[in-house]
Amino acid sequence: MEVFPLLLVLSVWWSRTWDSANADSIIHIGAIFDESAKKDDEVFRTAVGDLNQNEEILQTEKITFSVTFVDGNNPFQAVQEACELMNQGILALVSSIGCTSAGSLQSLADAMHIPHLFIQRATAGTPRSGCGLTRSNRNDDYTLSVRPPVYLNDVILRVVTEYAWQKFIIFYDSEYDIRGIQEFLDKVSQQGMDVALQKVENNINKMITTLFDTMRIEELNRYRDTLRRAILVMNPATAKSFITEVVETNLVAFDCHWIIINEEINDVDVQELVRRSIGRLTIIRQTFPVPQNISQRCFRGNHRISSTLCDPKDPFAQNMEISNLYIYDTVLLLANAFHKKLEDRKWHSMASLSCIRKNSKPWQGGRSMLETIKKGGVSGLTGELEFGENGGNPNVHFEILGTNYGEELGRGVRKLGCWNPVTGLNGSLTDKKLENNMRGVVLRVVTVLEEPFVMVSENVLGKPKKYQGFSIDVLDALSNYLGFNYEIYVAPDHKYGSPQEDGTWNGLVGELVFKRADIGISALTITPDRENVVDFTTRYMDYSVGVLLRRAEKTVDMFACLAPFDLSLWACIAGTVLLVGLLVYLLNWLNPPRLQMGSMTSTTLYNSMWFVYGSFVQQGGEVPYTTLATRMMMGAWWLFALIVISSYTANLAAFLTITRIESSIQSLQDLSKQTDIPYGTVLDSAVYEHVRMKGMNPFERDSMYSQMWRMINRSNGSENNVLESQAGIQKVKYGNYAFVWDAAVLEYVAINDPDCSFYTIGNTVADRGYGIALQHGSPYRDVFSQR
Repeated sequence: MEVFPLLLVLSVWWSRTWDSANADSIIHIGAIFDESAKKDDEVFRTAVGDLNQNEEILQTEKITFSVTFVDGNNPFQAVQEACELMNQGILALVSSIGCTSAGSLQSLADAMHIPHLFIQRATAGTPRSGCGLTRSNRNDDYTLSVRPPVYLNDVILRVVTEYAWQKFIIFYDSEYDIRGIQEFLDKVSQQGMDVALQKVENNINKMITTLFDTMRIEELNRYRDTLRRAILVMNPATAKSFITEVVETNLVAFDCHWIIINEEINDVDVQELVRRSIGRLTIIRQTFPVPQNISQRCFRGNHRISSTLCDPKDPFAQNMEISNLYIYDTVLLLANAFHKKLEDRKWHSMASLSCIRKNSKPWQGGRSMLETIKKGGVSGLTGELEFGENGGNPNVHFEILGTNYGEELGRGVRKLGCWNPVTGLNGSLTDKKLENNMRGVVLRVVTVLEEPFVMVSENVLGKPKKYQGFSIDVLDALSNYLGFNYEIYVAPDHKYGSPQEDGTWNGLVGELVFKRADIGISALTITPDRENVVDFTTRYMDYSVGVLLRRAEKTVDMFACLAPFDLSLWACIAGTVLLVGLLVYLLNWLNPPRLQMGSMTSTTLYNSMWFVYGSFVQQGGEVPYTTLATRMMMGAWWLFALIVISSYTANLAAFLTITRIESSIQSLQDLSKQTDIPYGTVLDSAVYEHVRMKGMNPFERDSMYSQMWRMINRSNGSENNVLESQAGIQKVKYGNYAFVWDAAVLEYVAINDPDCSFYTIGNTVADRGYGIALQHGSPYRDVFSQR
């Protein structure tokens, strides 16, 4: 409870101490700082304390000061406080405020002849825009700009020209005055460059969410292409948040190249920006010379700077803004000017000035003090601080830092070049394309299980799945050649992907559209609809549509020997044998033959029948019948038997050599013409859409697809189609069904079926091919296609 009264007493005592010191000191300066610039006040007091301890500059004299804080957007308050300081008596006025109040202080300083050293500030580290202070060649301009002019237009133009960009977007935060780069925009427009502007709101997450909600997929893909080349004109905190959001939402690709330009970027900010970004990053910031000798780092001539400001490892020094550095050097410059005046014995005492009275006269020593300050120069924290004829500090240096393409954390940042208004760019900048060497890159691969393209080779409990197949071999070959690694997973819905009613895509293609995967690989065919939302490599295998059918079951027929002749022919042959046997018996009965001595053969009906049958099958012996009529009849019978037996033998040989069971369906045309075997494909697949487009095309000359579409589209596709290819294969094996699918897949299934129960028919025309799908605008497309 007693802390606040104690602080109040101390503050009153401190102010009285300064007042008494002011009365005794001949060196008094005034300072006006923005209310948000508390660190400017700290550095200002530190600089005065360091110089008061340096007896070589001011010897026995000490600097006293008065500090006041104002609202940077209230010029009236700034002028009022400045008048109050002048009334106390000051040799110079130091201000660290924004452009709104700077013009008013400039007019006041010119009227009262008070040297005014102005350090321009930017809100929350946002890049500066030129204040537009009016400069005249007359001698009544008492304002000196300690910070150099804003050269962002010149630096950006040179860097963009070196990179040969023709199309890019500029993001700027809500605090930045976009008029600051108007000159740059005019010049790039004259050169024919395509430049877009977008303001980054404070709620970055909401802004990006709105993009996804309001843009269609095609518009979003075009927007992603625009983001490949971008310039960020914003404070480091906003830049870090913005980069994090666009990377996490997969709005940027691996080959993006962004330029961040801001004078207020320290080493910690650089490392954080690089860590959060992907692709390539170029950072442009103001830089200051640092002595190579560490022991001399805190010494500038005969002056020692406080270690909290010159030691880069000190937390206070790491968080200093550029305006803080210029404030320290401003106090150092004033101290040297005061030393010069005292040494030359041309000192002018301070006069108490009043801004209120009409007949107020300006300070008589103002012109002399201004000239001394302008002619002086110091080497401080910002390097050489001096003023040109126009009252500005011409000494400024920018360094250009950059990274190469890469997603691994901790990428090295190297210096690409430097720029200053005198010599221009020193260094070579090239916007290299993504190289073949992709070492360190980890790609996320989405797939769909489809034999023989992608299969699970091993699935041990607790260990990651291992995949094999033709497409995996292609992926492994690319990985070994280019040096990248990959993580593979199966699409959640196990589909290749098709457009939904709301315009989005599901399946493997949907994973690429929503940037959850970098590439997709499987038995994925290249179709026009898919090419609208994702990119494909060149085909690595031809594609054609085939049909999977079940083989007819082979059965053992005990009467296969009767197959060469029809049943009616066998009946006729049997009747002929009976008839001829009966005639032989009658002829022998009417005219009995004379039998040889000892012959036991009788001319019974049974023997006659057996004789005729034996001669027909060419198994008979001696002819027991010797009558002329019988011999004539048997000769004709033998000739008949010869013809029949020869025909039977030839037909039987041909029948037994047929080993392949012929089917009535030998092509897609045969399949489309029949209705006995129902057929279908995977619902909403590429084959399904292919048949639908062909079948519903009135200009299609071949009616085959229209007939197929009528069968496939029964009951809106639910009757004859399946949800997965494996379901279609099982349906063929255990039912009366034909499955229309990729010919390569069906051939593999038929060859590797353990029961050999399938056979395939295919289409010889390969109008499409299998390819690797990538995100729209992916940098890997050309690299993969070349390999």
